[in-house]
Amino acid sequence: MAGRNLVAVPSVGQVDQVAPDAAVPRRPVRSAPSAWRILVVENDDEDAEPLTAGLRRHGHLVERVSGGIPALGAYEGVDVVLLDLELPDLDGLEVCRQIRAAGDTAVIAVTARGTELDRVLGLQAGADDYLVKPYGFQELLARMEAVMRRVRKAAADPSVIVRGPLRIDAGARQVRLHGRRIDVTRKEFDLLYLLAVQPDTVVSRKTIMQTVWGDVWSRRTIDTHISSLRGKLGSSDWIRNVRGVGFQLGWA
Repeated sequence: MAGRNLVAVPSVGQVDQVAPDAAVPRRPVRSAPSAWRILVVENDDEDAEPLTAGLRRHGHLVERVSGGIPALGAYEGVDVVLLDLELPDLDGLEVCRQIRAAGDTAVIAVTARGTELDRVLGLQAGADDYLVKPYGFQELLARMEAVMRRVRKAAADPSVIVRGPLRIDAGARQVRLHGRRIDVTRKEFDLLYLLAVQPDTVVSRKTIMQTVWGDVWSRRTIDTHISSLRGKLGSSDWIRNVRGVGFQLGWA
């Protein structure tokens, strides 16, 4: 990895760039709403050590691995994977795809790759969020809490929505068309489900961004996911674009 992108850990009155955890002043920290099992996938010790130490001080159970292959053997049973995309053995995007294909484990990409294309590729690979180094530790915690709120909300809703041959099962997080399962990423599912729960309503781009992503990304983020969903469903009629307003679930 070129250079060092250290995790920004908050100190009193400011956010500093720090290296070893021993350099961080010991002080009371705000407890997390609940303890999560977190897998940190990070090859750089100078990034990993303050990150794992900070998460543990907030009451989380943290395991760290330094490569993609050990990550694929360790993520089962965890709540959140913090995934660096620059790994020595496997490309982080491929690791993300494999974790997403296997289930609904939350994945946050934490990486030095910061271009718009990098973000789009990370989200398409199934990442629930994307954070570019260097970043503030409190921002990371806030993003983790936002992702976990969405995960818990989705897991708690067992409803099944049927629109003609399209069947969306929120409990199993599965999409079927004419009885055939359609493989979608977490974000694609959340987007499709949001449109399906209000099929007679045009959902604005702002509502989609706030509900599905919980943050502001580029306009291209939504368009990329809409295009991908249309391709997987086999027709653009399934998701209608109401120009200047937003999107609505259709019927192909």
